[in-house]
Amino acid sequence: MLTAPEWAIVGLSLKVGAVAMFAALPVAFALAYVLARGRFAGMILLDAVVHLPLVLPPVVIGWLLLIAFAPAGPVGAILQRWLGITLLFRWTGAALAAAVMALPLMVRAIRLSLEAIDPRLEAAARTLGAGPIDRFVTVTLPLARPGVLAALVLGFARSLGEFGATITFVSNVPGETATLPLAIYAALQEPGQESTVWRLALVSVLLSLGALVVSEWLMRRTSKPGSAHGV
Repeated sequence: MLTAPEWAIVGLSLKVGAVAMFAALPVAFALAYVLARGRFAGMILLDAVVHLPLVLPPVVIGWLLLIAFAPAGPVGAILQRWLGITLLFRWTGAALAAAVMALPLMVRAIRLSLEAIDPRLEAAARTLGAGPIDRFVTVTLPLARPGVLAALVLGFARSLGEFGATITFVSNVPGETATLPLAIYAALQEPGQESTVWRLALVSVLLSLGALVVSEWLMRRTSKPGSAHGV
């Protein structure tokens, strides 16, 4: 059984993961669409930048976020001056860090789904008089749905496990930014907290494993022959 503070940690982690997942989705879909359908000179560079969080140390990502969103940073100054918003030492900052780290995985899942769509289906809709928006809403988006759902689940799973960028950007503030990975790390530093580590680690494993199983099932549906054709 989890204690009340441990339930609070789990609840915070779920909140951060959900916000990060939905915040990253529009950006991930737009980037995936451009990479799947676009043909332009800087496509390789854009692809590399999108996937940069996968290869950079998470601490570097957190440091870059700190530079950009600190009160004196280019983005943070605007947010604080005009909207009165600060992300430092807040759970919203943890969600931002998690969203950035989850973005490449979400882009890849959606891109694979978009590339699996038979272009003849969209061409057929165009010959029937459907405009670009109609084709996107009635043909492209429904056929890409398994990839979008997989991206959401995968992004959520990645957000649950985010540590390096989060602790660098918003620190480890109990009750505010101390998600499961940060709480486990803090418990490891205290003698006699082995049982806490075991409980929180078990919850992390179960949540992540469940998300990965669902994501794999959705991706298999996407990759099946005919899955992108509504068969």
